[in-house]
Amino acid sequence: MRSAVLTAPGKPLEIVEREVPEPGPGEILVEVTACGMCFSEINHLRGHYPFGTFPAVPGHEISGVVAALGEGVDWPEVGTAVGAQWLYGSCGHCDQCVRGDQILCTGAPKAVTGVNRDGGYAEYFVGQAGFVTPLPDGLDPVAGAPLMCAGITAFNGLRQAGAVAGSRVAVLGTGGVGTFGARFAAAMGARVAVVSRSRRAEKEALGGGAELFVATAEQDPAEALQAWGGADVVMNTAPDTATGLAAFGGLRPGGTLLYLGFDAANVDVPPLALVANRLRVMGMGSGSPHDLRDTLDFAVAHGIVPEVTPVTLDDAPRVLAAMDEGLHRGRAVITFG
Repeated sequence: MRSAVLTAPGKPLEIVEREVPEPGPGEILVEVTACGMCFSEINHLRGHYPFGTFPAVPGHEISGVVAALGEGVDWPEVGTAVGAQWLYGSCGHCDQCVRGDQILCTGAPKAVTGVNRDGGYAEYFVGQAGFVTPLPDGLDPVAGAPLMCAGITAFNGLRQAGAVAGSRVAVLGTGGVGTFGARFAAAMGARVAVVSRSRRAEKEALGGGAELFVATAEQDPAEALQAWGGADVVMNTAPDTATGLAAFGGLRPGGTLLYLGFDAANVDVPPLALVANRLRVMGMGSGSPHDLRDTLDFAVAHGIVPEVTPVTLDDAPRVLAAMDEGLHRGRAVITFG
């Protein structure tokens, strides 16, 4: 099978031939239909993940079809359309796992698809039973591939932060996670503000359900959000910590600053503001298998899928290099077949 491999930090993606793997006990072989290209691949390329390994086949926004089942696995049956996500597997026996919160597993080192387990930049992918999710009817497997990471991160972040119908949600950033966040929040019945540096994405944001657009080159985000009435949730999807801090003052009493995007800088907020206004600062990354099922069902029910640019596996090294240089726009999805 044809695969794309990261051989070492800083090295370009290489296209190689490998044998089609055989699923072992507890495993599922998936013939890959599509795999989204996520910025997480850039973090791995740059060696930012202490749990990352090389060589590795990247890719954790996977859709495909079950091709074979390993020993002890009888579901989902061969031929089922499925997806796979960031979380590859877990120990299955710690308190978090038995409560269905496998993303918080404490019983084993994190197993991450495409980072320390081979992922979806290949014609076939071997997943772990229980972590390969059937796709709901009506979901386009190509356009829906980014739901496996950007989608679940935004959807699960909103509900973990307490967003409900009538909440005021401010989404910082207009990339993949931010766009999903604004659209999901609007579909939940929340009032939505989108905050970005420029007005480049204003038309798209307002068309996606936002009622307010704030360009930080023109307005202080905290002041603009307070003039709006304040936010119950400020969701930072920008890849730096400072963006979230700049909007912290825009929270209503009882509000939450949610970090989905960040950099190496610390979060520094005044404790008096936390105590006096009962504010929270929290982080959230991806989700467990049940969270992915909920994300996919919600997305299908509300017709929420991103606009994507299909690319071939041969295109992937060029596209990943452009992403690394900050020159690529939009959501690229590798397609097979």
